[in-house]
Formats: sequence, C-alpha cells, structure tokens
Amino acid sequence: MSTFDGKRVIVTGADGTFGRLLCARLELAGAGVVGIDLRATSVGTTPVIACDLTDGAAVPGAVTRAIETLGGLDLLVNNAGVGGPAPAELPPGDAARRQLEVNLMAAWHTTAAAVPALELSRGRIVFVSSRMALLPLPLAAGYGVSKRALVAYADALRLEVGTHIGVSVVYPSMVASPIHDASAAAGLSLRGVSRYEPVEGVVDAILRAATAHRAPRDVATTGRGRVELFLARHLPSLAGAMVRRTIARRIAAGDLDRAPLSEGMRRRAGR
Repeated sequence: MSTFDGKRVIVTGADGTFGRLLCARLELAGAGVVGIDLRATSVGTTPVIACDLTDGAAVPGAVTRAIETLGGLDLLVNNAGVGGPAPAELPPGDAARRQLEVNLMAAWHTTAAAVPALELSRGRIVFVSSRMALLPLPLAAGYGVSKRALVAYADALRLEVGTHIGVSVVYPSMVASPIHDASAAAGLSLRGVSRYEPVEGVVDAILRAATAHRAPRDVATTGRGRVELFLARHLPSLAGAMVRRTIARRIAAGDLDRAPLSEGMRRRAGR
C-alpha cells in the first residue's frame, strides 16, 4: 500500500512547473488532490479551484471548498510562487511587492485557513522555499527576502502547531521554469551563478518531507544543495565570499553589460 493511499492533499500553484508534476505523482500514489491556482482548470485529473491567494478575504472560502471536496485534509503543499529582479539598492517596486504577496502572504493566508483541518488529522504542511532564502544572490532581493520570510513564518508556525502538525521547508535551487523569465528578460539570467536541477528531484524532496516518520525541518533537493545550506547556515561569511567571487567573474566577463538593473554593481566594479 502506498504511503499516500487515501491521503487528502491541497497543492497551491497547482498549474505551475512543480505543481503539475506533484499533483500527478500524488494521484498516482493514491492520494486525493485538489489544486488552488489563479485560474479554475484541471491538472490531469486533479481539479483546480480558482483563487487569488493574496486576497485574504477569498482564501478561506477556496480552502474550505477544497477540504469539503476532499472530505478532510492531511497535507498542504504551499507551492505557489513568483520571481523576478529587484535590486536591493533600488526602492522596492511592484515586482518586489508582488513577490512578497505571493511568496509569503499567500502561503500565510492559505495555511491559516487550513490549520484547523490539519490539526484534526495530525497532518503536514510543506513550504516550497528556495535556496536563495539562505544563500541570497544580488539583484534579486525581492525574491530572496520573500523566501527567507517564508522560512521565518514556517519556523514560527512550527513553534505554535508543531505538537499536532508537521511543518517542513524544501529548498530547490534553479529549475527550468517560467519563474525565471522576468529575470532573463532584464538581462539577469542565473546561468553561471546557479545550477539547474531536475524538477523531478524537487518533487521527490517534497514527497519525502511529507512522508518522513518525523517531519524534517529543512529539506535540500540535491547533495550540492545540502552543502550550500550548511555553508549558508554555519559559515555565512564563506558563503557570501563565494557568491561575491562568482558575481565579480560575471561582471568582468561582461555577462551583465546589457542589464540596466546591474548598473550600480558594474560601476562599483569599474566597468
């Protein structure tokens, strides 16, 4: 019998890169799954409820509908997220605000609505964060800040509900996904700074977190990811030096010459 047989699962961002594969894997393993995303659709045979998860007034109704459809709730995967460039030295604009709303507040709204049902089932919550939550990169402050804030929220939540609900955070690196389109369009591709990893590995990590005997606190998606998380947590100065060296090489190579948002960094580097 599969670990997921009969389990009732909500996946946010169900129509995204991770969400589609995650819903398919969960259903194949015997779970009942309902997705929540901006548009009502279906992902394979998974129904998807339309809801703007940044709308705090709308989220409780969407979550309640999903729970009623499932007949309860055993697992919530907070997967919805957006990316994009937002240099820390410039005032926060719409892109940064959108990332904070989607990456942090949407998960907060959804989790708050789901906690009563998860407490009844002694269920699990898995947050999909990013390695950039702990190992930030320049010119993407909005994304890094929002994902680090998501981790802080998960840590606080664990202290409040951890006796009854398992709370885990998964830290993917870079996956081929439309989430990078805005950064690439601004001339800020992550190529040469981060390494692509397969989406299947991210989904594997989410499923491991959801089925572990004890809910793990932090879950890396690759061996390299485990090393990077260790360095970021325990040797932050070394981790920062590694990032600065990598970025200096990209600037020297002219990789950021067509990125207006990098003007300050290029000027300070003498380019």
